[in-house]
Amino acid sequence: MSERKKFQAESERLLDLMINSIYTHKEIFLRELISNASDAIDKYYLFALEHGQTPEDLNIRIDLDQENRTLTLSDNGIGMTKEELEENLGTIAKSGSLAFKEQLKKQEDANNDVDIIGQFGVGFYSAFMVSDEVTVVSKSVESDQAWEWVSDGTDGYTLDSTDKEGHGTTITLKLKADDDLESYSQYLDSYQIQDLVKKYSDYIRYPIQMEFEVQKRVEGDENEETPTYETEKELRTLNSMVPLWKRNKADITQEDYDRFYQDHFYDFQKPLDKIFFSVEGSVSFTSLLFIPARRPENFYSRQYQPGLQLYSRGVLIENNCEELLPDYLRFVKGLVDSQDLSLNISREMLQHDHQLRVIKSRIEKKVLSELSSMLKKDPEQYEGFWKNFGLDLKFGLYNSMGQDKDKLQDLLLFYTSNDGKLESLSGFVKSLPEGSKEIYYVSGTNPEAMAKLPTVAKLKSKDIPVLFLTDEIDEFVLQTIGTYEDHTFKNAQQGDLDLDSKEEKEALQSQNEENKDLLEFMKEALPEVSEVRLSNRLVDDPVMLVAGDGMSFEMERMFAIMAEQSGETPVPGMQAQRILEINPNNKIWAALRADYSTDKEKVKVIAQVLYDQACLIEGFPIKDPIEYARKVTALLADE
Repeated sequence: MSERKKFQAESERLLDLMINSIYTHKEIFLRELISNASDAIDKYYLFALEHGQTPEDLNIRIDLDQENRTLTLSDNGIGMTKEELEENLGTIAKSGSLAFKEQLKKQEDANNDVDIIGQFGVGFYSAFMVSDEVTVVSKSVESDQAWEWVSDGTDGYTLDSTDKEGHGTTITLKLKADDDLESYSQYLDSYQIQDLVKKYSDYIRYPIQMEFEVQKRVEGDENEETPTYETEKELRTLNSMVPLWKRNKADITQEDYDRFYQDHFYDFQKPLDKIFFSVEGSVSFTSLLFIPARRPENFYSRQYQPGLQLYSRGVLIENNCEELLPDYLRFVKGLVDSQDLSLNISREMLQHDHQLRVIKSRIEKKVLSELSSMLKKDPEQYEGFWKNFGLDLKFGLYNSMGQDKDKLQDLLLFYTSNDGKLESLSGFVKSLPEGSKEIYYVSGTNPEAMAKLPTVAKLKSKDIPVLFLTDEIDEFVLQTIGTYEDHTFKNAQQGDLDLDSKEEKEALQSQNEENKDLLEFMKEALPEVSEVRLSNRLVDDPVMLVAGDGMSFEMERMFAIMAEQSGETPVPGMQAQRILEINPNNKIWAALRADYSTDKEKVKVIAQVLYDQACLIEGFPIKDPIEYARKVTALLADE
């Protein structure tokens, strides 16, 4: 007659906590039981070798019985005696695996290749999340007697002798009835179990097997029109057993890497690049990373889940571990497998995040090194990467407040006036005239349109190349960098370019003084501007807007966008100072001077039209397009 025994823990409340509070997802129970079974086989494998035996046909088996609502998991591992069942299953948080690992450490000839997955005696109790009753039948390799342990997961268990062929352990779960919140019947679906094994335990080193019902044509049936089929049982191995990242690199083809990436990360395209490396040290790990060839459709949405898959000894711990990557490398896909992680009792998170920080730092350095190598060896490939994910590197540099400047500045690409193509800062600096100390830039959205800007034409006339900033964050990024190889960044559309000779400056100053009244009259006609002046900045164009010292036009746009996105009213004064510059060598200036003495109202209209044109060139909307069109038409008719 079986005897009911109490769990050796403080109270029923503790067991309830173990079952219902430790694990985030109920499906984790299968991972825990499979990991325990794998440990049991590991122990038997060592036992067999120590006793001169050759272990064969080691496996884990899953059987489903939909009629009786049972899921059974069996292994032919080392098994447990009556005393071990009481010690390991009757005492909550008691782990035979942990004790076994401690024993191995004491042995000088311990096999260092054996990984013990289950180091806590809690994983077994996850079975009660989905079960009304759990039955364990186990027979130790060192005993002729089998024992049956039964519990409903409340306050105790029964333990009685029984019969069992061969050593090992069989665990049978009597699944709970479905309710409004949970469908426990899903764990009786062979394909659902197959998916869970693939997800969490695909790389357990022993075959995990299960029978599937398949339809096969009746042998000897020759009726082609209406063939006869019968249902048969087919035993399948559910797991891959040997992870790709644990195979010899020499045996892995590029097709293997591509297929692994596409299958595991659901991308129809091959990856742009792969990074495969191992690190030995205080925290040892292997990492297999991929840089996608395209930007995911939901990349900038809340639905996108960054992070790497985190494995411990081949068992999936977390599917999207964000702590393994800096945010600016969120596009990287892949995995990390480490045997040195300090797991908590649920194996769902880490106890010591310093291990993650070490891994994160090594991954960051490796990815940046690979990107730098790609930029040097295959600029075309890197340009493809940049168009997809370059914005993330820019935000990474800006958000670091300059701390990551040295890491990222040489990976940045910008369009330039040199040839309209993307270019690194290093390459751009090499194109500067000898003795140049400034890196001039202009902001916009279209490089082709930016190449036509008046200020770009002026700089090109002096053989000075210009950076084209096409992203809203670009100017903030340059300010964060500060200087690059002793060159300062200068907005070509702000302040004085200081490119003229002393004689040219003196001549321009004289012209401004000579036409002071006309320029002041035009300013009064344009309340939006702080100054109207003649300028040598223009080559062929008649007019342009420049920003005064302080805020640039691009910053003004950025603050306006931020205010709009937050639903706030733009802060008063958060606007760049607008200065209207006129080309004294353009015939429009001669016309203004002539009309100023005869028709000041016409000068006012021309000034307003010139200002609107300057706004259009700069990319600003004009206040009244209809009125602007009418003024242009009137001036044309007056010619």
